[in-house]
Amino acid sequence: MPSHWVVWCVALLGIGAYGQNDSTRYVSKKTNDSLATKISPAIIDTALMQRDSMFYNRLKAKMYKHRMTRQLYDLVFQDVYNSQARTGEVSQIEVNPFKPFEGRIIGDIYIRRLGVFGQSVYDTLRQPGNWVERTGNRLHTNTRENIIRRSYLLFKEGDALDPTILRDNERLLRTTSIFHDARILVLPRPGSRQFVDVYVITQDVWSLLPTGGVGSLNQFSLGFEQNNFRGLGHQLHAQVAYSGADPRQKIEYQGRYTVPFIGKTFLTAQADFIYLRDLKQIAFRLYRPFLTPDTKYAGSIEVNHTRVNNRLVARNDSVLLVPLSYNYSDIWIGRSFRIFYSPNDAEGKGRSRLVLAIRNTNYEYFERPTVTADTNQLYQDSRTTLFTIGYSRRKYVRDVLIYGFGRTEDVPVGEAISVVVGFDNAELGPRKYAGLNFSQGKYLNKAGYLYALASLGGYTRNQRIEQGVFSLEGNYFSPLMTTKWGNMRHFFNSRFTVGIDRFDNEYITLNSSSGSGINTDGIGINNDALRGTNRWLINYENILFSKLNLVGFRVAFISFANLGLVSFQERSLLRGPIYQGYGIGFRLRNENLTFNSFQIRLAYYPNIPNNAYPFRFAFEGIPVLRFRDFDLSAPQLIPYR
Repeated sequence: MPSHWVVWCVALLGIGAYGQNDSTRYVSKKTNDSLATKISPAIIDTALMQRDSMFYNRLKAKMYKHRMTRQLYDLVFQDVYNSQARTGEVSQIEVNPFKPFEGRIIGDIYIRRLGVFGQSVYDTLRQPGNWVERTGNRLHTNTRENIIRRSYLLFKEGDALDPTILRDNERLLRTTSIFHDARILVLPRPGSRQFVDVYVITQDVWSLLPTGGVGSLNQFSLGFEQNNFRGLGHQLHAQVAYSGADPRQKIEYQGRYTVPFIGKTFLTAQADFIYLRDLKQIAFRLYRPFLTPDTKYAGSIEVNHTRVNNRLVARNDSVLLVPLSYNYSDIWIGRSFRIFYSPNDAEGKGRSRLVLAIRNTNYEYFERPTVTADTNQLYQDSRTTLFTIGYSRRKYVRDVLIYGFGRTEDVPVGEAISVVVGFDNAELGPRKYAGLNFSQGKYLNKAGYLYALASLGGYTRNQRIEQGVFSLEGNYFSPLMTTKWGNMRHFFNSRFTVGIDRFDNEYITLNSSSGSGINTDGIGINNDALRGTNRWLINYENILFSKLNLVGFRVAFISFANLGLVSFQERSLLRGPIYQGYGIGFRLRNENLTFNSFQIRLAYYPNIPNNAYPFRFAFEGIPVLRFRDFDLSAPQLIPYR
């Protein structure tokens, strides 16, 4: 039975007492979620019918005991999550559920805020299973309802319902750092052919994360990350470190305060103060990205003052600490225009945009090495102006068990092409810049997801190319496969980069700070010998999302293989040794927490130079990986990485 018919049936049978007719004023000023608490759980659980509902699990188990009732269950209920997990297909869950209500008037907007632990946007009737979850819910301050209404909704009472806006809003809520998951439900108002009510269901993540460590009584650090300060959505990160044995500076401090989505402007403000031994910085940034394909204006203003001891490995393998002091400013503004619009294809080519943007950056150095064409070209005073024109088409497909451990993930599908031109007024003489980017990502027919990126760019001065780069990148993950131990995916990543007349002491590496290497820049180990101007990196990873659950932490088992080639331009890349890394391990993650995933891995690196221990054991934190999107934002140089 189509999901919108289920919604109609539930609405007619269950909420007549709460409905209003057309003669009722549609603007409703809800200042708390008490009414939604009474109404929405039963409505939401019945309408969404997802796997996580314990009620439907029990019902399904009973009805599947007999052939006739099993067929009746399959006819009436769509078990979307399970069917997706079995086949890896996303067509069923991708149908826009708001389409049947297009053009209807939004009457009341109810906000339903769930506890961090125990409940789910698919099962709001579920209760915390133990005292730890109940205590966690009491200690956490949920995002305030007025903050959600004022800062996170793209629609309001009285608007004509636009299915794509609600779909974008649902994704926007999920991609913020304060929500674990979010759902939007539209219900027709009984007795009315004009009005509908909208239910916004959000579930916060646990926002407070203590940080720190102790090396000795004379060396320790202490801090915290608060990603939802007092339920306002503000983010406060602070850390203090003490080292009595370091004569340069005994106390270090770093802090950041972020105010996202100010009012209805969707501007985000961020301030940083860093006071470390080798890095001191004061920075401020105000920015607004192209949050959705329908966002018309975007831009950013950033200023900072920085003092840093920059670590530089020279060609002769010597390590230099280069003291730098400079002011940096960056400002850009962009405008998008809808093209190829068709009402019958609003989520396909109807999401195509033409984007124009301009950007100006400025570096002003106070302390640095002497600037000459032979010894120092990296640290020049410069003012760079860039222009871009680009085409972007993007939509999002909901899927599960990719980079997350069960939360809803929005996979970008579409393409983007952009041309960047500009000029740089540098100390060693003016130069021009030109660059080209093309990227595309899509689900292959029952074969997984493929993303590809090609980039070419560089400066020209005196009819010569300098600081050029050519790169190719491809990412792939397979459909979700079901085994008796759990669900499994395969991941492949390849990145090929060539530096064209880069400056002296400019290079890229195969180093990787953490992780098995998938979707990172390296092979999983750090070594100063793994550097050059050209590089080819190939990563493979297999992830088995097991059925194990340890105190709320889901367990995934991994195996990986990383291969890399790197060389300077005077030697052929393919003639160099293939550096290798292989390993196994497992990851732990609780999606209700802001913590990184925890990973334990055993890796084998057979041919890394100057590496006395080929076997490496590591316990580390793995940040949540993000998909490459197709939104065009600030004009930028092709990155050399």
